Amino acid sequence: MSDILSRRARLTPNREALYEVHTGTRYTYAELDVRANRAANLLREQFGVQKGDRVSILAHNSVVYIDLLFGLAKIGAIFAPLNWRLTARELTYIVNDCQPKVILVGPEFAPVYEQMRGEINAPIAVSVEGAELPGAKKYEELLESASGAEPPSTPIDEDDAYCILYTSGTTGKPKGAVLPHRQVLWNAINTVISWGLSEKDVSPILTPMFHSGGLFVFLTPLFYAGGRIVLGRNFEPEASLKLIREEKCTVILGVPTLFQVWMNSAAFAEADFSHVHFFISGGAPCPPSLIDAWHKSKGVTLRQGYGLTEVGVNCFSMTDQEALTKVGSVGKPIFHSDMRLVNSLWKNVPEGDTGELAIFGKHVCTGYWNRPDATADALKDGWFRTGDMARRDPEGYYYIAGRLKDMIISGGENVYAAEVEAVFREHDAVQDAALIGVPDEKWGEVGLMFVSLKPWANATAEELLAFCAGRLAKYKIPKRVQFIEMLPYSPYGKVMKSELKQWKMENGK
Repeated sequence: MSDILSRRARLTPNREALYEVHTGTRYTYAELDVRANRAANLLREQFGVQKGDRVSILAHNSVVYIDLLFGLAKIGAIFAPLNWRLTARELTYIVNDCQPKVILVGPEFAPVYEQMRGEINAPIAVSVEGAELPGAKKYEELLESASGAEPPSTPIDEDDAYCILYTSGTTGKPKGAVLPHRQVLWNAINTVISWGLSEKDVSPILTPMFHSGGLFVFLTPLFYAGGRIVLGRNFEPEASLKLIREEKCTVILGVPTLFQVWMNSAAFAEADFSHVHFFISGGAPCPPSLIDAWHKSKGVTLRQGYGLTEVGVNCFSMTDQEALTKVGSVGKPIFHSDMRLVNSLWKNVPEGDTGELAIFGKHVCTGYWNRPDATADALKDGWFRTGDMARRDPEGYYYIAGRLKDMIISGGENVYAAEVEAVFREHDAVQDAALIGVPDEKWGEVGLMFVSLKPWANATAEELLAFCAGRLAKYKIPKRVQFIEMLPYSPYGKVMKSELKQWKMENGK
């Protein structure tokens, strides 16, 4: 990945590569490559960033993410962006885990960083877009003064770490997925080949770039192919529909919630999608009713995608016609990939049966940062155990059946039950807590927390939800609390969530 931008700049230097919407600035490939060189040189010379060092950013989408993504690759350093939706407490854990040498902070997150500063191991702070950080140097000034020449060559192996992206863990603590150079490169190759991308394609980024989706669904594949990216700051329904039309975007990623919001917006009726090659929905299962509604109202098709941070964001492929005839399927495996459906004994399940999806290929991660235990659990002989249950029909199409891991997906965000339950248990009045997901028209799925209180204690739902503020990101906080005298336990002491779900179905509360 250290060569991708420089080689693309050599091939098509004057072709537009990026339109940064919030500044109105357009960049050619040559201009982006020079920026990446400057970022690499300033981090190496000013702050001593070397191969293997981590660099983080806590900021909204901007061209700075592009600088770091490609600039750090040139010197063998590791990009570890931070999820700005998290609280200072959650971010402190991540920063102390990956130990970035430098952290870039945007103006909106300076207060959060100040809360963290006394609890983290003092990385060098750099101000982005005028963020008020005492004693911090300004990124824009440093970039302008740095050399735009290609930095000295750094030997890089395909298994060397390129990015660390944190995902919430089932044990309650986030895990840093280590993405090697080969993973990101082969995700790009697979996507270009399997999805039929070309230099003529244009894609908007409307999701945060601390996510693998914002970084790798279309950004790296299109830069590999020579296409164009339209970089949005945040998502606004009417403005984004206008942007798609004006920039003539051809391939568009969204999560089911986003597609629902678009369809409900006032601008949807007049939206022109004649230039769009395809839409793809990821992050959570897309309801068949939503796919049908888009096709009937606009004559376009939402393809269902599937991917994971650990194995690449684009793992399957399907055509528009297949999306209509194979509703509910995520398609067939991408070109350079192998997949199995296995049982608990690591044996392949019979054709048509449901098993855990395991994936093998150059696009699989090397494991988790500082977590040999989690790495050993996830990787078996090079195969990644996804924790997702799936089945394959006789024609080779895959269907995701559910999640082996205890997780809900709300608005495209993964919410692991153990993490949320752990916070509830910190409250003095709570005996135990168990989270389940319930359907929601807007978010797809939201959390319902069952709580049993200690015999002597009293607490209201409002008190418990308020207790989560500052301890959990807003999207992780359950929408409802249901009090229950005692949670149902198995003989092994585990909460039987199937009984809680059955109770919810029967009571409809």
